[in-house]
Amino acid sequence: MDTTRSSPLVRRPLAALAAALCTAVLASACTGTNSDGAEDGSAAGQDVTITFWHGWNQDSEMKAINDNVAAFEKLHPNIHVKVRENISDEKSEQALRAGGPDAPDVVSSFSTDNVGKFCSSQVFADLGPLMKKDGIDPAKTFPPAMLQYSQYQGNQCTLPLLGDAYGLYWNKTAFAQAGISGPPKTFSEFAEDAVKLTVPDGDSFKQLGFLPNYHGYETPIAHYLGQYGSGYFGPDGRSSVATDPTVAAALTWQKQLVDRLGGFEKLEKYRTTFGDEFSSKNPFATGQVAMSMDGEWRAAALADDKPSFEWATAPFPVPDELAATYGRGYQTGTIIGVANGSKKRTAAWEFVKYLTTDTDAVVSFANAIHNVPSTLAALDSPKLQADANARTFLDIARNPNSSTTPASVNGGAYQISLQNFSFEVESGRQTDLKAGLTATAKEIDAAVDQAKK
Repeated sequence: MDTTRSSPLVRRPLAALAAALCTAVLASACTGTNSDGAEDGSAAGQDVTITFWHGWNQDSEMKAINDNVAAFEKLHPNIHVKVRENISDEKSEQALRAGGPDAPDVVSSFSTDNVGKFCSSQVFADLGPLMKKDGIDPAKTFPPAMLQYSQYQGNQCTLPLLGDAYGLYWNKTAFAQAGISGPPKTFSEFAEDAVKLTVPDGDSFKQLGFLPNYHGYETPIAHYLGQYGSGYFGPDGRSSVATDPTVAAALTWQKQLVDRLGGFEKLEKYRTTFGDEFSSKNPFATGQVAMSMDGEWRAAALADDKPSFEWATAPFPVPDELAATYGRGYQTGTIIGVANGSKKRTAAWEFVKYLTTDTDAVVSFANAIHNVPSTLAALDSPKLQADANARTFLDIARNPNSSTTPASVNGGAYQISLQNFSFEVESGRQTDLKAGLTATAKEIDAAVDQAKK
């Protein structure tokens, strides 16, 4: 990857959701389970070769992966890892379903949206018993949100392999010029600052305080709902978007901010002037917006891009009524699992365990690709290379109030349903939130029911 990101699917949440829908739900197609976890001989010192498929494709990413593979093989000289890079989730799922000698033993994915499908279809092994056998307490090992997005209904079929945390990037120079002393902490403060930082230019802007539109970079409705800790589903497994007041509150707040900043059409027109999100023409880097919601990887990109202004990071603001939870943020990341059909599960688990729980392995990978470490021990490691701006995201990852989008049997379909409704709301085409959210909840439930058949 280049310095502006670390994993292409994670960085594009809407694309990730679309990809999740394109993949067939694995409701009944499973590989051979090897459910007895039979030994493959590696624990007794026999030579074993396992295959590891991942999606990274940039030189720096592949070097980081290969460095960790080499370190693992040095510790376990009888276990050899054959690596295949740049593998999509679709290709991995097809191979896992087909099974056989050409199927991978270990697979990583950029999309946490697929965890529910991986677990419910049993193409990935439940790692819970293996962790218990090796004395690994997941709750004491992984940050809460990361642990949540790597499991489904009690099945820990994947583990976190680095994470992403979302926070606020703010233009210190623009703030000083507007007479604002520091970053906002609540939504009301944020809205006021966004207005003060906006400099009109006819029917456009010389500078926009913030682009709240859901089609904006890293601002889908799910990222805003992360500041509320919305749950999406109730205890009965049915959609709660129509009954959870935080969903309507988030939609209302965002729509009000859109209107205050010039209206949907004006903001959308300005959005079309933005450069590529993952380049030096990112609208925050160019000064087109004074505040931006973004992930930890942006700090490394800005350090390289050297914009013409001073900037800093902070947690994204929270709803006023949740001011005590300031410091939280939306989290996602990369996950990794062991193929349920693998005949080399002992060796495969040893490898996954190393990548996900060995502190030095996690830290070295995080340092190399500028992601958030995925264990509590790695977050506190003195070997972690992180300046003040990067540490903002480490704190968000540690924060017990940080949240994520839950796993579902049909991947990210429920997020797409809600996202489609949010487009209707912000554009003004839908004004009846109650009726619209009720219909959206029914759509989500029907899709989940269909996926379970």
